[in-house]
Amino acid sequence: MSTQAADHDPITHARILRIALPILLAYITVPLIGLVDTGVVGQIPSPEPIAAVGVGAIVLSAVYWIFGFLRMGTTGLVAQALGQNDHEEVAALFTRAVLVGLAGGLGLIVLQLPVFAGAFWISPASAEVEGLARAYMQIRIWSAPAAIAIYGITGWLIAQERTREVLIVQFWMNGVNVALDLLFVVGLNWGVEGVALATFLAEWSALALGLFLCRDVFARPAWRAWGLVLRATRLKRMAVVNSDILIRSVLLQAIFVSFLLLGGKFGDTVLAANQVLLQFLYVTGYALDGFAFAAEALVGQAFGAGQRARLRRAVWMNTVWASGFAVALSLIFALWGGWGIEVLTKDPQVQEAARRFLPWMVAAPILQIGLTMLDGIFIGATRTADMRNMMVVTAAFYFASAYALMPVIGNHGLWAALMVSFVVRGVTLGLRYPALERSVRAG
Repeated sequence: MSTQAADHDPITHARILRIALPILLAYITVPLIGLVDTGVVGQIPSPEPIAAVGVGAIVLSAVYWIFGFLRMGTTGLVAQALGQNDHEEVAALFTRAVLVGLAGGLGLIVLQLPVFAGAFWISPASAEVEGLARAYMQIRIWSAPAAIAIYGITGWLIAQERTREVLIVQFWMNGVNVALDLLFVVGLNWGVEGVALATFLAEWSALALGLFLCRDVFARPAWRAWGLVLRATRLKRMAVVNSDILIRSVLLQAIFVSFLLLGGKFGDTVLAANQVLLQFLYVTGYALDGFAFAAEALVGQAFGAGQRARLRRAVWMNTVWASGFAVALSLIFALWGGWGIEVLTKDPQVQEAARRFLPWMVAAPILQIGLTMLDGIFIGATRTADMRNMMVVTAAFYFASAYALMPVIGNHGLWAALMVSFVVRGVTLGLRYPALERSVRAG
């Protein structure tokens, strides 16, 4: 589909599915990497390695997703540029996004010692888990520039509805990761270090593939027109949008990192059980993101073109599809969640602990509908100040709930606090939606 056509084609169910289904297939494989990592290490009949991979992966994922602003901000800005038929800015945004990603990754490599020290300072895990997690992170951090630059490329492609290319990049990266996991861990018995090396190689190869798939942008002189790429007004707008999303991402990741680390207060077995169940949560989030990303692209284009009716249609149709998928996931977790736990870990104590907290996974998809779709809508409209402010409120409710409930009902209280954060985030963003519609200029 050409960008010109995308500006004028009607928003139909078929169009939404053309955007969303490749994203759904691509991003549902992202938590599958966590499933494979957890499952491979879980074949060792001890909770320490699986807990170490969980701690190491969640810390690095949290740090990387602080740079999630790059994916989200790029999508919103590119989609609006398409709505305005500003194709030179579309090309310039590609270069800005890749440069920011590479620079951010290099910064993390330089700062790895204080980053790791901070993570372990707040982590209550045992000395053995900490040692294994440190070994894992010391390898994976060297692919940070690739991992973060891929966010920018992904956002650029999503805004143009080129989600098949996103699918190709994700399938390649995740397929390489799985194959090398099996080779390094099962075949060569390299343990936790083998899991980390597999991810390192997969991420760098995926960046190379992503640049190749975006090669059409290099035919446009604007991608290297440095006067445009570095224009102060464009950089300022990108900085404002991205700084809002950065604050929002820091708070969101603080919630998830604290969730895993607070779970360590209940021992390595519960920590490992929470890590297993988080894989279900990630599957849900990434599955629903297919329709949130479709909303980002379509809302952004409508917002840029000043078409309020198209914006409403994009919001409504994507939300209907997301709701159907959420209900299906809840049923799947209710019926087959126990089997999934047994696949992910062979430790009987971890299995039993995970089953006790499985009902929270049945409720989670329904509670995530509102926040997931509203995130996509607000990103497409680049209403990022609202996203930042409502995340501040959400984080406050989460930590207050955890503080109040954990002493009373233990790990159930921690899961309840996470569910409270889902509800608060959806409700607060929903209250800001009418103002978003009013901000669309007449057209």
